Amino acid sequence: MTQARDPAPTPWATGLTLTAFSFVATVIAVVACGQVLGRIDPVLAVVVNIVTVAGIVPTVWSWLRVPVLRWLAAGVVAGVPVGWLALLVS
Repeated sequence: MTQARDPAPTPWATGLTLTAFSFVATVIAVVACGQVLGRIDPVLAVVVNIVTVAGIVPTVWSWLRVPVLRWLAAGVVAGVPVGWLALLVS
């Protein structure tokens, strides 16, 4: 009979740093893209944002299975709605 190994400790500092980085990068990307497209046509900005998010959903979903990438996925998932809120306010 073999003993179960203790799981490795969760790297909170590194993980939260990755989450914060991906959160900030996502918010900046969503707001920048939305503002530029909003100057051209507001409907185009909405459509491009929805299509872009629908396109990245499968990739971000697959990141949840990889220990390091799940931190990035958390930042992206939190950053998109915050970016949309920032677009609505601006």
